[in-house]
Amino acid sequence: MGSKCKAADGNVTLHHGRHKEVQLEEVAADQRAPILKAYLKRAPGAIPHLPIHMDAPLSDFERVASRFPVFRVVPRGRSV
Repeated sequence: MGSKCKAADGNVTLHHGRHKEVQLEEVAADQRAPILKAYLKRAPGAIPHLPIHMDAPLSDFERVASRFPVFRVVPRGRSV
């Protein structure tokens, strides 16, 4: 988990029109590849930040997944 997130025990407040208290839970490195692949499809502006083409096979994403933190956003008080 990023150092700021760790310092806050994963507790954050999202500000997007209104405030929402949430918990960030780090996704294990071995589960990140499909999330990273889907992220590049939805957010093409992120392409320069990942050293992989968005149409690359999932195995390519698996090779780099441990280098890129991924977090699950969970409403505060609930854990997945």
